[in-house]
Amino acid sequence: MSNVIEKRPRDLLTVRDGLSHQALQALTRGEALIVRIPGFVSAGVCQLIARGLLRQGYDDYLNAPAVGRIGMSFFETGCKADVIDQYFATALPNIRLLRNACSPYQCPIDVFRCAVDEAWPSGASLQSLSGRKMFVGLSRNMRPGAPLLAHHDLFARLAPHDAEANDLLMQMAVNIYVNVPQHGGELMMWRDEITDAEFLRRRGDKYGMDIEPLGAPDIVVKPQTGDLILFNARKLHAVAPGAGSDRLTLSCFLGFRGDSHPLTFWS
Repeated sequence: MSNVIEKRPRDLLTVRDGLSHQALQALTRGEALIVRIPGFVSAGVCQLIARGLLRQGYDDYLNAPAVGRIGMSFFETGCKADVIDQYFATALPNIRLLRNACSPYQCPIDVFRCAVDEAWPSGASLQSLSGRKMFVGLSRNMRPGAPLLAHHDLFARLAPHDAEANDLLMQMAVNIYVNVPQHGGELMMWRDEITDAEFLRRRGDKYGMDIEPLGAPDIVVKPQTGDLILFNARKLHAVAPGAGSDRLTLSCFLGFRGDSHPLTFWS
């Protein structure tokens, strides 16, 4: 049985054998909305890393309490100076915390960062804002029965006065799936975009929009353990509730500023 339900032309999804320049270009050129690389991490290693992450323990997002996380997302800062200072103060310690949780295995985000740097002609590096290194590698825990509401991700909203947050041509989301529930937990995506003002109006006081009023998504992908999935984060996307076990991921964003520019990572 296929793990992918396609409701639009086949260019919505591309499946690749490995991470390559061509796989990244499929996204940056708009040839695909989602790139899936099965088996980026072996299932056996994922099982052991999942144990380490759960032993480390998950805290709730500051502004999305249904979602657990290790590390801190820049999304949580909400343009508040004291929370931004907290984010940067914990950025590098949290990178080391995740490495320790994955030990004795390599943190999959570190492997991903090396692979991107090797694949992209201009290389790739950790994103900085105002001279401060950002965190990368956020681990999220979606507990059974909890959906991730529909949303899009815009770096510029969170750092409106920083040039490096405003010069992106594309913001890609990256997820490495360490554990997936047997049922549910699908990534859902809509092809059409809405303005950020419209999104903020429609989400109200929640972090995202309810899924049902949006109608059927254009593409639904059921991730498998060990998958690496990248997609255009400026499109509306959501996660269906899972059943039976936690949905554990390691995630980050990948910023694209043009073919001749380095890519950048942050969470």
